[in-house]
Amino acid sequence: MKEVHKNISQKSFDAEDRHRDVSDLLLGRVELLAGKDKVLMTMYLENGNSFRQLAQVLGVSEASIARRIRTLSVRLTDGEYITCLRNRDKFSAFELSIARDYFLTGLSMRKIAASRHCTRYSVRKTLKRIKELLAGNGR
Repeated sequence: MKEVHKNISQKSFDAEDRHRDVSDLLLGRVELLAGKDKVLMTMYLENGNSFRQLAQVLGVSEASIARRIRTLSVRLTDGEYITCLRNRDKFSAFELSIARDYFLTGLSMRKIAASRHCTRYSVRKTLKRIKELLAGNGR
């Protein structure tokens, strides 16, 4: 019989703590989402629904659900949009809406331009300004 490493329990506790911290962070930031994304993350995080259950309810594959939850989790924990919100005094409401669409929702510049009724050039220019300000804040 193989001997179990003596620090295995501490490592598992550390991993559980990191997982719990990320889950708490996601629960706190799920309110930033809107529509189907908010419902999906709420059902997954708060209600504890499995990928299979969510896939059956939404009529898509489990892989699609898993991919979407992972993408949303990365975007919520990444913090680029959160940094924009913390520095909201440096941005106009229009710029914050573009930042939300780009960093949180993951829309392309083309889709942002269409939904915000502006040109792709203005979206690209705004995103460049936002990224420069984020870089100046230590991001």
